[in-house]
Amino acid sequence: MLRIVVFLLLVGLAAAGSAWVAEQTGDVVLNWGPWRIAMTLPVFVLALGLTIAACVLLWNLISALLRAPSRIRKAHRARRHQRGRHAITHGLLAIGHGDSTAARQHADTAKRLAGDDPLTLLLHAQAAQLEGDRDGARRAFRAMAERPDTRLLGLRGLFIEAQRADDAMAAVVIADEALKLAPNASWASHAVLGFRCAQADWNGALAILDGNYTAGMIDKPTYRRQRGVLLTARAMALETENRDLARASAMEAVKLAPTLVPAAVLAAKFESEAHQVRRAMKIIEAAWAACPHPDLADAYAHVRLGDSAVQRLTRIENLAARTRDHVEGALAVARAAIDAAEFGRARTALAPFTDDPTQRVAMLMAELERTEHGDAGKAREWTLRAVRARHDPAWTADGYVSDQWRPISPVTGRLDAFQWQTPVASLPSERNSVIESSEFAEAVLAPPSRPAIPEGLVEPPRGAAAAPVVIAPTTLQDNEPPRPAEAAAPEPSTEDAVEETADKPVDKPVDIPVEKAEDSPVEAVTAQAPQVPAPVSAEPAPPLQAAAPSESEAEAEPAEEAETPAEPVKPVETAAVAPTPLFRNRSDLAKPPETPIQAIVPIMRPPDDPGVDDEDQPRDEFAEQIAPKAQAGGWRGFWSRFGS
Repeated sequence: MLRIVVFLLLVGLAAAGSAWVAEQTGDVVLNWGPWRIAMTLPVFVLALGLTIAACVLLWNLISALLRAPSRIRKAHRARRHQRGRHAITHGLLAIGHGDSTAARQHADTAKRLAGDDPLTLLLHAQAAQLEGDRDGARRAFRAMAERPDTRLLGLRGLFIEAQRADDAMAAVVIADEALKLAPNASWASHAVLGFRCAQADWNGALAILDGNYTAGMIDKPTYRRQRGVLLTARAMALETENRDLARASAMEAVKLAPTLVPAAVLAAKFESEAHQVRRAMKIIEAAWAACPHPDLADAYAHVRLGDSAVQRLTRIENLAARTRDHVEGALAVARAAIDAAEFGRARTALAPFTDDPTQRVAMLMAELERTEHGDAGKAREWTLRAVRARHDPAWTADGYVSDQWRPISPVTGRLDAFQWQTPVASLPSERNSVIESSEFAEAVLAPPSRPAIPEGLVEPPRGAAAAPVVIAPTTLQDNEPPRPAEAAAPEPSTEDAVEETADKPVDKPVDIPVEKAEDSPVEAVTAQAPQVPAPVSAEPAPPLQAAAPSESEAEAEPAEEAETPAEPVKPVETAAVAPTPLFRNRSDLAKPPETPIQAIVPIMRPPDDPGVDDEDQPRDEFAEQIAPKAQAGGWRGFWSRFGS
């Protein structure tokens, strides 16, 4: 609204000025040498305005011509920078979805078009990391570390590459440099703090932790807990060197973290040595309520020097009553009861845990059996159960199990990583669960068994004096390929089957039927085994050779000879006993007649054809009677139409 009012005022002033100029009388005369120009005042004002506008236009044109080269250069640079930013954007997207080839191409394009852009160096470094080019990545990060605007990012990249190369010293030096440049860099402070703890430089670690809390990187509860852990570690390191500083550190640690077991144990020890028994007991009781631990129980039992075993047992029972039905309390009571020779109280304390004992429970039961009754057998039994029993809780951090508490994890360097818990590898598994398996799997996994001998078939005895045995010709199978003429009949003998029935008496003869072949009919021959078993010889029986005509030899005979009746096959008498064949022919089941092979194989439907066979469809006799007879085609149909 204000702009409109101002515009209207300016228009009014311009109109008033124009009217005033038009009302003025007189002429304006310009003499320049021989030239004389005379005009009225309005014409002069109009000419003056046009002259000024022309001069301004001419000046702008000249200025534009003079600034044209620089503007062209700036426009060309802006276009290159825009194309470079486009390449950087698409390169970072290619890195995001893992296309190393496209990322390298966009990185080269960005370097050519926007080489001074810091994102170009970042794109080159990440493309090299994606391709596995460690040297190229280090060169790119080193170039970034030399620039003031990307120095911290370059140090971060060099730190990661040093970690991948397992160069711990270089990684710590780079992290220390980054921490000086940016005190609130969490990755740098974490790396330097882990290095200080690994080097047992607890004072330096405390200084870094204070800096992290001042910078707002951690909250107050985390700061108190981690400071208590570092103070406990320093007290444990200075326990034999500087006991005053160790005592002060332990007392400050137990104030910052009352539930920290090592801090409570160490502080209670220092208070007990100073004859502050009540204060030491309170420290242990506070930690025991949060986390029952055997070290706390041991410190509580020996909090007052010179007490008897019965007094220690009474004190431990009071401590265990604070956490009823806990295994650590029962173990502490059992340990104190065994020391006090109160074996009944020890058994009562361990009774709820003997059905599914842990290793410590089983070992205490073994010690109890050995100490109370001197029973070495039961002691060994409990010791063996301890070998197979579940593991007890231990100090565990990142899958690493330690016998003693440590301030940092040896795997990742994480502060306050150890927890009192059961290791993952010793967790109980469902051993009693049954996995249902299919019949096929059960058949595959079943152990191999020997074939059962049919009832009525008795194995002939072994020995050199055995009766002669008649070997019948082998019956041909329907799907058995033709045998060559020179091939010998296989020996159907298995020693395992012979050994199973070698000692059985022979009740009745063995009938081995032989069916007639297609081209060579042979009458069946019945072989009767001796009724009285012969003595078994220690020498192995020689292999038997059966004189059976092969199929090729039967087909090679001329037709005239086939018409003549064949003579019965004479039995072959051998001195050795024939071994029992693995497969025997059933005499009670008659073999179906063999179907001759057709000259033309009928076309069969493929197994994946969804059609339905005509034979499977129900037959409608009434429809077959009333349906007209189909007319035959070809010349038969032609003659049928004429009644022939």
